[in-house]
Amino acid sequence: MTSLPLGAHVDQEDPIAEARARSADIAQFFLGDPQGWKGPKFAYDGGAEALVAAANDAGVGLYVHAPYVINVATTNNRIRIPSRKLLQQTVTAAAQIGALGVIVHGGHVSKSDDPEVGFDNWRKCIERMDMPCPVLIENTAGGDNAMARHLDRIERLWAAVTDAEGGATVGFCLDTCHFHAGGEELGTVVDRVKAITGRIDLVHANDSQDAFDSGRDRHANFGSGKIAGDDLLAVVRAAGAPVIVETPGGADGQGADIDWLRRHLDGR
Repeated sequence: MTSLPLGAHVDQEDPIAEARARSADIAQFFLGDPQGWKGPKFAYDGGAEALVAAANDAGVGLYVHAPYVINVATTNNRIRIPSRKLLQQTVTAAAQIGALGVIVHGGHVSKSDDPEVGFDNWRKCIERMDMPCPVLIENTAGGDNAMARHLDRIERLWAAVTDAEGGATVGFCLDTCHFHAGGEELGTVVDRVKAITGRIDLVHANDSQDAFDSGRDRHANFGSGKIAGDDLLAVVRAAGAPVIVETPGGADGQGADIDWLRRHLDGR
């Protein structure tokens, strides 16, 4: 059997039950509203302590996805400053449940901005953070002035982040749909990412509803989108990191995708 932990993005109310319904080893979820600025909360009955105990009993590893509204790169103070605060709150809360990492999108600056300002804003964010839990920066699918859509930008972002005190705690989350839609070839992307970051800590394995370089972030179940199954498997094998599927269909759809991965990684 594959030694790679496999799991899915699930509802936050009972991630352990959701993981079991998908025969998953790991679970990713939000702590609160993914589209809002309110601080994290533990929706699990009994709170953080109960969730830690349940996860340990079930042998399920936990990951937290930070809210989508976070953009620590932006030059807009009214977004950047609350973003830093919310990311810190999320990391602190994630550490309370022993999360293996907090995944956050790379963000962007405005069309007229110098992207170097965005990279430096990331450096400042990391320097000012307390990180009892690793922060995993995820590549994104769209945006002309995104920090983490293309590899040349990721290289500059990584230089800024690793220059910061605490930068060694920062990891990388590779999303297959995002790289496909963002215009990076999946066949070589793992080696190219590792050449920049030296690491891949988590893979988001998702098919894509849209064509290569579309800039559109719309996930699909394996075999129903535009990414060849062999390319998905090649990324997972080469990365050698835990895998989260963020595909549609709830327990049935995601469970089928996890099963597909497990069977093909085992050579069955």
